[in-house]
Amino acid sequence: MTPTLETIERTTGPAPTHSVIWLHGLGADGHDFEPIVPELIHPGLPALRFVFPHAPVRPVTLNQGMPMRAWYDLYGLDRDAREDIDGLRAARHAVTELIEQENRRGIPAERIVLAGFSQGCATALYTGLRHPERLAGLIGLSGYLPLRNTLAAERHPANAGTPVLMAHGTMDMVVPMAYAEVSRDAMAAQGQPVEWRTYPMPHGLHPQELDDIRAFLARVTGV
Repeated sequence: MTPTLETIERTTGPAPTHSVIWLHGLGADGHDFEPIVPELIHPGLPALRFVFPHAPVRPVTLNQGMPMRAWYDLYGLDRDAREDIDGLRAARHAVTELIEQENRRGIPAERIVLAGFSQGCATALYTGLRHPERLAGLIGLSGYLPLRNTLAAERHPANAGTPVLMAHGTMDMVVPMAYAEVSRDAMAAQGQPVEWRTYPMPHGLHPQELDDIRAFLARVTGV
């Protein structure tokens, strides 16, 4: 089966043994985090295949219905806003197809990391915690956990112990840090191992964050 999402791929060495599926934020595309791949090359890491998919183009309610790349519709950016359940489920299905493609290429789920920024963070966490096979790890940057109230009922036992790295800027005015903290606490309440990092920045990436991502990848890839 061919995945429905178009992707960009970059590798850090020949014959990759692990994959990182990295989801961009609202209105961006798969090229957004492509430039960080050289920053994540390190002797302590195995050869990685980075898969950067493009989200579908859809109208986004929060942005006056303007069409843009989005994993699901957004009605608000506060923790009590209405959530697009059908859109999230469709995004989960599309990302699961990418995981299955990596499986067919010889990368088992336990060697796959799901990562995402902002809305991509939300999609990665939502998908990864419900995936029926153990993943290597989850990385959520400047985002949140959607449908957190259904986590206890829907989290798959296979990923109940999967490590999660959550990172957020203390000056983020797009996704308030308090929303991310609520998400962190919801996962921790279910016993999910969550590593929490904050940086003095707005909605973006911090140099120290890249170091922390690299260290997390080294841990979860077992090197």
